[in-house]
Amino acid sequence: MSRDFGISCRSIGRVVHDDLGLKSLKCRKVHMLTKAIREMRLQRSRCLLSRAGQSVVNKILFSDEKLFTIQEVSNPQNDRIISSSVQDIPEQLRFIPRRQKPASVMVWGESPQTPGLILFLFYSEVKGFGCKNFGNTSWTFQQHGAPAHTANATQQWFRDKKIDFISKEQWPPSSPDLNPIDYSVWSILEQKVCASSHANISSLKACLQREWLKIPQDHFRCAVYQFRTRLQAVVSKKGGYTEQ
Repeated sequence: MSRDFGISCRSIGRVVHDDLGLKSLKCRKVHMLTKAIREMRLQRSRCLLSRAGQSVVNKILFSDEKLFTIQEVSNPQNDRIISSSVQDIPEQLRFIPRRQKPASVMVWGESPQTPGLILFLFYSEVKGFGCKNFGNTSWTFQQHGAPAHTANATQQWFRDKKIDFISKEQWPPSSPDLNPIDYSVWSILEQKVCASSHANISSLKACLQREWLKIPQDHFRCAVYQFRTRLQAVVSKKGGYTEQ
C-alpha cells in the first residue's frame, strides 16, 4: 500500500489508525472446510450439544497430540531486536539455527478435571486413568479424527474395553476449534518449552513434563467449560469457521 500511494509506511499507519479508526489484522491459517465438512460439523455439533450437558462435559476426558522438536520456536512478528545496526547484534541473538530433520517427540495430552495431570499416555492406560480421575461415575473419552484414532481396530478396542467414547461418526471433522487441548493448551506449552533449543530429546521431554505440570488446573477447567459454547458457535455459523 505504501508503494502504491507513494507515501511512507508510518503515514499509512496514521491514516489507517487515526483518520479511519481501523486496525491492521492478520489473515489466519485454518482447516479447509468444504460444503460436506461444514454440514458434518453442523450436524455433529448439534448431536454433541444434545448428548453433553455441562455436567456431562465435565466428565469428558479430552485428548490430543502434537509434535514437538528440539528446535527453538520463534515468532517473526513479535520477536524483535532493537539495535542501531545489524552488525551490532551478536550472532547468537540475531540467528535462530534450523536443522533439516530435527529430533522430535510426539506428545499426547489429556485434560482431566482432577489433580494428577498426565502428558504421555498409551491406549492401554486410558481406562485406568479415567477411573482414577472420575471414580465410579460414568465418563467419556474423546479423540479427534486422525487415521490412527478412526481405524476400525482402535474404535473396536474401546468397545471391547467397555469405554464410553465419542466415535468417529460423532466427532466433527476438521475441528481443532472444539478440542480444549488444541485451542487452549498446546500454544502455551510450546511457548514455554520451545523458547530456546534443546540439546537432545531427553531435555525436551523433561521440559515438557515440567511445564505441563505448571499449567493450573483452573486453566484446564476453563478450557473444558468453553466446549459447549464452541459447539454452539459452530451451530450458529452453520458449520463454518468460528475463529476470530
